[in-house]
This record gives sequence, C-alpha cells and structure tokens, in this order.
Amino acid sequence: MHDLANRLGDVTAQRPAQGLLTLVGHLHSAIAELRPTADELKAVLDFLTDVGHSAHARRQEWVLLADVIGVSTLVEDLNCARPEGATPNSLPGPFYRPDAPDLPLGANLSRDGRGQPLSVTGRVLSLDGSGVAGAMVEVWHANFEGLYENQEPDHQPEFNLRGRFRADADGRFHFMTVMPKGYALPSDGPVGQLMTALGLCLERPAHVHFRVTAEGHDVLTTHVFDREDPAIGHDALFGVKPELLADFAVVPGPDAGRRLNVEFVLVPAAVVPRNRRSKP
Repeated sequence: MHDLANRLGDVTAQRPAQGLLTLVGHLHSAIAELRPTADELKAVLDFLTDVGHSAHARRQEWVLLADVIGVSTLVEDLNCARPEGATPNSLPGPFYRPDAPDLPLGANLSRDGRGQPLSVTGRVLSLDGSGVAGAMVEVWHANFEGLYENQEPDHQPEFNLRGRFRADADGRFHFMTVMPKGYALPSDGPVGQLMTALGLCLERPAHVHFRVTAEGHDVLTTHVFDREDPAIGHDALFGVKPELLADFAVVPGPDAGRRLNVEFVLVPAAVVPRNRRSKP
C-alpha cells in the first residue's frame, strides 16, 4: 500500500487517486483478515469477469451488483440528504421514462384495464407545510404481474401505468391506476446467481414511483411501498424507509379496489447544498 502511494506521487491530491488509495487500503485489510486462498481469489476474479461479460447496452450487470450490495442506495443517501420532515429521496430505477404523457387530474394510468383498481390522492407540500401550487408529479409502476410497460412492449400498451400530472393551486393531485405487484430482480445472470447461492433475497415489495418537480424546490424522486407486502422487510435494493410505507387500503362494496393517499414534502432549493441536490 505504501509503495502504491509512492508510485501515485503528486496525483494523490486528485479525488480519483484518493478514492483508489482508500479502496485498495480497505481491500488489503479485508484480505489480511479473510486470508483467501489462490483458488478463492480466482473464483472472485472469475465472478467479476462474468459480470463484465453480462454488461451491455440492454443490461447493466455492474449496476445490478452495486444495487444488491447497497452501494447505489448509500451513495444516493449521502448525496441527497434531506432535512427532518422532508420526504426521503431514492433512485429512479431503470424503468423511468422522461417522455411520459401529460394527463389531466383524475385520469386513469391503466391503458389496458387489467388489474385491481387503485385510487390515488395526494398533496405536495413545502418544508414549511404550505401546499406547492402547480407541482409536476410524474408516476410510474409495475402492473399486476410485477412487470413495467417498457419491459414487455409487445404485451402492454405504450405508456401503460405511467403519466404526469400538474397539482392544483393547493398542491393536491389525484388519479386512477391499478394495484402494482412486487417483483424479483433478474436471477439468470452472475449477480442473481450469486445472491441465490448465498440465500439472499432478490425480491422487491410492491411500490409506486413518483418524481416531483416544482419551481424553487429540490427535485424529489421517491417511491411509496405497500406496508403489507410480504417482502417489505427484505427489499433487495435497500429502498424501504419508514417514511415511505403506506396503506393500500381495501375499498369494500360494488366498487371494490384499493385506495392510497400520499403526501410529499419538498425542500426549498436554498436549503439543499448545491453539491447535494438531486439531478433532474
């Protein structure tokens, strides 16, 4: 480690070099503690090689690896810290589409009518408790089988279960959709196979994604989870937080379905340090 630092010389003042030295230092400490054999090291290198071979334009196995070991969520939490009372930020995930259509309040996101009806009402607030007029609320989620529209474009209508709504003067919005189902991360690649072999969960509990944009406020990207989902205690991507749990309440009677009420608290841009703001 000391030799590596000497070889880097003056460039250690640069952040990439500092990061490399830190990572190598922790790696050397882990190796000294675990004392792997040459065969075990080869197995690790073979796994990393398989991850690289599985990463391409349509599938990013390296991102999946960062996700399942909690690195993606940790980096997001560190860079998008929110003050007390604000809704936590999260990653948008691979299924977000920035071109979702604008819809009027009350519209139905379901374009195929398949699934249990879900009525959603909500309000966008600023940190001081006032309603944020005209906030843009983007929504997307999986269908009743746990699949997103852009996962199976030949079986779901274009823009199914996604859209954008403009909140009213009091920051309120409402729309119809269907109850989403949780799903499992891919298990056919090296990352999924490793997690399965280690007995680790690949499941994600049912959730609805939201991205809220409003003038003068930091962008909020988050998701709301069904607190009754069986997988709620072991989300494979470490995205579940107490503030993001909600009741997808059963609506009895002839209009049987589910009902969800949400509230999002945005942070004024001046409160968030410039280098810690969410990126559009």
